[in-house]
Amino acid sequence: MIVKINIKNMVCPRCITAVEHIFKKLNIHYSSVKLGEVLVETSLDKIQIQELKTELEEIGFALIDDRKSHLIAQMKNLVIAKIHHSDKVLEVNWATYISEKLHLDYKYLSSLFSSEENITFEHYIIHQKIERCKELITYDELNLSEIAFKLNYSSVAYLSTQFKKVTNMTPSQFKKSKYKNRKPLDEF
Repeated sequence: MIVKINIKNMVCPRCITAVEHIFKKLNIHYSSVKLGEVLVETSLDKIQIQELKTELEEIGFALIDDRKSHLIAQMKNLVIAKIHHSDKVLEVNWATYISEKLHLDYKYLSSLFSSEENITFEHYIIHQKIERCKELITYDELNLSEIAFKLNYSSVAYLSTQFKKVTNMTPSQFKKSKYKNRKPLDEF
């Protein structure tokens, strides 16, 4: 019997490695680990669940045990995967993409996200895109036009406007700054 365990704050490939390490340490056999979820081969007893919860919390993760939290975690994981871990440009708008992936109405998902996270889903996406932009500026491998294209902005001007709104500095000011204030992806 395969059981799915949902985990909050998994945002990158290193998170997957860290969670795999915890499951191995606790001798919990799993068949797969993806962002936000682990498929285990058998049900866990109360002691195993508590040990897992403790180990996960020590490194900033948390078990998700309700449907709303699970949906929000899925939404965040989809955004992070698309913005930070994919080179493919989103070919549809975010509303369509999220609705199709989760098989639920976007208005419901957006409303749920806003009520639970105290930020709109659209602002969450913008903040993730700006964090990715900061990362790409810091790497200094792409110019701003290439970054705008990669992040699916219609123009450099639009990217610069959003960047300034979120960070209170222009992309070029950020690039010149010696303090590259970047936030962890799970802090939005």
